[in-house]
Amino acid sequence: QVQLVESGGGLVQAGGSLRLSCAASGCTLSKYAMGWFCQAPGKEREFVAAISWTGHTTYYTDSVKGRFTISRDNAKNTVYLQMNSLKPEDTAVYYCAGGGVVVTPHAGKYDYWGQGTQVTVSS
Repeated sequence: QVQLVESGGGLVQAGGSLRLSCAASGCTLSKYAMGWFCQAPGKEREFVAAISWTGHTTYYTDSVKGRFTISRDNAKNTVYLQMNSLKPEDTAVYYCAGGGVVVTPHAGKYDYWGQGTQVTVSS
């Protein structure tokens, strides 16, 4: 059974940084594209970033370009999201998604999902 477990969320002041991690068990992530999505209260789940299985291709939503960096360590079966210059509007539950064939912002193209980790940015 595939499990994705996110960690690293928390409360941070605007301008601060957080590093989210997504560890997989029950499968080898190295074969798949991975993504991060977020969902704020009252809003739909939105794409944040994605990375190819090699790590050579990344894709970001416009609002996080230059602030967030997605990366992966296939040896550790882990994907990361480095979040810098955080803003109050980044406040959301962040979900890791796996099992993608290609780098894509479409949630339906990912087979596996974590339970999410809360990120709260205070002003």
